[in-house]
Amino acid sequence: MTVLTTVPTTMQAMTVEDAGGDFVLKELPVPAPQAGQVLVRIVASGVNPLDTKIRAGQAAHAQQPLPAVLGLDLAGVVVAVGAGVSNFRPGDEVYGAAGGVGGLQGTLAEYAAVDARLVAFKPKNLTMREAAALPLAAITAWEGLVDRARVGQGDKVLVHGGAGGVGHIAVQLARARGAEVFTTVAKEQFAIAERFGAVPIDYQASTVDDYVARHTGGAGFDVVFDTVGGATLDASFSAARRYGGHVLSILGWGTHRLAPLSFRSATYSGVFTLYPMISGQGREHHGDILREVAQLVEAGRLTPRLDSQRFDLGSALAAHRRVESGEARGKVVVDVAAR
Repeated sequence: MTVLTTVPTTMQAMTVEDAGGDFVLKELPVPAPQAGQVLVRIVASGVNPLDTKIRAGQAAHAQQPLPAVLGLDLAGVVVAVGAGVSNFRPGDEVYGAAGGVGGLQGTLAEYAAVDARLVAFKPKNLTMREAAALPLAAITAWEGLVDRARVGQGDKVLVHGGAGGVGHIAVQLARARGAEVFTTVAKEQFAIAERFGAVPIDYQASTVDDYVARHTGGAGFDVVFDTVGGATLDASFSAARRYGGHVLSILGWGTHRLAPLSFRSATYSGVFTLYPMISGQGREHHGDILREVAQLVEAGRLTPRLDSQRFDLGSALAAHRRVESGEARGKVVVDVAAR
């Protein structure tokens, strides 16, 4: 094992003992990186809506038994590498969605031993806080728009919820790939959508038929990316282009009638970003996506939107409640290294 400096034997971490419970600050052993892993000193941990659902015991699909250290996203510094790791060395700044599900230790801790395949070099032009805001949202957007829909030059893309965590990344990613992007948002979020390059649609004042007619001449959108779920997914089926339109959803829960999609000869794909972390299969692809995302960030074509409020490790519950309240104006990040 290669080590940067002397690593402490214990660390501070926030654990959740029971579903819906408070965080408990604990002193835990610093894990040693096993073969294929890197030990990361975590500087910042992004808080996703999924993290709050896991804490509440409402995300059985994440397969994270409690008690546990939660947190999926991280940005930090490699301090040690395990056997077989050659692409990282101590001192490297990295980011990734590398824990908090499938029994993996989460990122609300000072250190984590993570699979080296799940992280990539942090974009050079981002702070640790900014980098920690990206991984899960960016991977999710990429798996939908690039891996499944193959979005490209000239496509008309509709993103539902384009001011949200995944939505604002999806808007920028589709734009970077040459698409013309539209997004459904509330009237007060128009400026956000426009800043990221999308044509805003007031979902409260427009019907599906209205905006399909206005923006596609009635033909429908080449790609519809649903980040909202429920009735919005049903609306997506009616907004897809006839003969070849593609609907994607990251929240394909519940029961939905596929007839409107079938009658348009369009297709549907679900996106389940957690699968590589839970199963161990395909983890290299997450690292590959993060490397591509870092290039877009460094080229000025993609940027995260952060909430202005600051939280340290001891105020992790307040950070979760900020997300749950719906009051956050961007991604909430916990400054793990703050003192």
